Amino acid sequence: MGVSTSVPEPGVVVVTVDFPPVNALPVHGWHELAASVRAAGADPKVRCVVLAAEGRGFSAGVDIKELQGTAGQAALIGANRGCYEAFAAVYDCEVPVVAAVQGFCLGGGIGLVGNADAIVAADDASFGLPELDRGALGAATHLARLVPQHLMRVLYYTSRTVTAEELHRYGSVWRVVPRERLRGTAVELAQEIAAKDGSLIRLAKAAINGIDPVDVRRSYRFEQGFTFEAGLSGVADRVRDTFGRDRDTVAAEQEEPS
Repeated sequence: MGVSTSVPEPGVVVVTVDFPPVNALPVHGWHELAASVRAAGADPKVRCVVLAAEGRGFSAGVDIKELQGTAGQAALIGANRGCYEAFAAVYDCEVPVVAAVQGFCLGGGIGLVGNADAIVAADDASFGLPELDRGALGAATHLARLVPQHLMRVLYYTSRTVTAEELHRYGSVWRVVPRERLRGTAVELAQEIAAKDGSLIRLAKAAINGIDPVDVRRSYRFEQGFTFEAGLSGVADRVRDTFGRDRDTVAAEQEEPS
């Protein structure tokens, strides 16, 4: 359990996340992931990184139970910093990053794949930001890299998800394959990238990041300020306390006079 690395082919490193049961990462998990991706990218023998996950889904985002079980704001601050570091590690990785996504990709998972250079998805994959249902905000920066602007807003406000096939039609997912072929297809793409000159592929990554129209680090940090405001004001706790409960019951309670 945790974050592991493997080298399936020369020049290719697979960084795998495994936090059962749903890959909801605790604070230390985000930092562990960031360190692993940065280390892989810094290795001169590596020319492409595959970001993958074990289990039913790619990522359920932040560990909500850790936030609920920690007194004060330490866990919220830790999650904010951890997510920022992990997302930035993927974006700033010195070589291209291919995300291999199966099952659900939610919350912080969107931050990871939105900053990746390419996405290969299983045919059962779905993508979304249920942040407003979890008492959080953030990662609209990264969702906007996957879907058009107005669809991003609808998905964000409603907490709806989109399928891998839908993202493939938008061009943000490179291939959609059966789950059993997911890892192999991602590694094949990574091999094709890794066949390029190592120095040149690093220059290419830096050049493409340099012409990005949006500074993803700054825009995400801006979003995080509102996440922290929601936490300090008590709104986040109020919403998180309804997590997993029947919506009709919650709505009825909110309508009762205090």
